[in-house]
Amino acid sequence: MRVGIISDTHDQLAVTRHAVRLLQHERAEVLVHCGDLTGPEIVQICAVLPCFFALGNHDADRAPELEHAISQMDGTCLGDGGVIKLGGKRVAVVHGHIGMRDMAARRPDYLLHGHSHIPADADLDGVRRICPGALHRADRLSAALLEIDSGDLQFLNLTG
Repeated sequence: MRVGIISDTHDQLAVTRHAVRLLQHERAEVLVHCGDLTGPEIVQICAVLPCFFALGNHDADRAPELEHAISQMDGTCLGDGGVIKLGGKRVAVVHGHIGMRDMAARRPDYLLHGHSHIPADADLDGVRRICPGALHRADRLSAALLEIDSGDLQFLNLTG
């Protein structure tokens, strides 16, 4: 299963649309947004694929509106974070400003997060932690594509 991962879109509609199209082109089967959507229009752009959303620190003021938009588009809202099953693997999703260690303690196969705006693939307490980077306020705008079964990870550059 191919999982598209984005984060920190901060209501940047054009670059988010570009990222989702690129992930579709790369045959992503599902999309995970790791928080800081900031507006319901982002949900509509992402909803071309089955999608899961964690809410970030910049989503707090609009959480009810975002949750409504996600439910209207048949997405899954994970609130501050949660663990989902994708391709037979346990995938924890959190924004990253809170709860990252708690999620790692649940021993998922993968821990997807945002918040730092920096692409990363590292170990956190024995759990593979992946940050796709950001689609706003980053030196390099990026998304990620994860092949759940093999663990192959590709960062997709969206700058320039």
